[in-house]
Amino acid sequence: MSIDWAALGQVFGVTLVVTVGIVGLFTLGIVGTSRKPRQEGEAVAADGPGGAARAGAYACFALCAAAVAYGIYLIVAT
Repeated sequence: MSIDWAALGQVFGVTLVVTVGIVGLFTLGIVGTSRKPRQEGEAVAADGPGGAARAGAYACFALCAAAVAYGIYLIVAT
């Protein structure tokens, strides 16, 4: 029995990069959905930076869900 250390290293590296990327995307989604409460006297914008941030956050969540779905597909596919 021999271990292919190069292949094991490649799997470790790809796993580390993808995990950090997905966690980063999810973090951006959380930051995008958190909103600072509006202070009294501030003007209300129809779709200011909060709307764009929320749309970007939903896109981050969608990319995370797509990555998870693709991983499940890879595991289940025959």
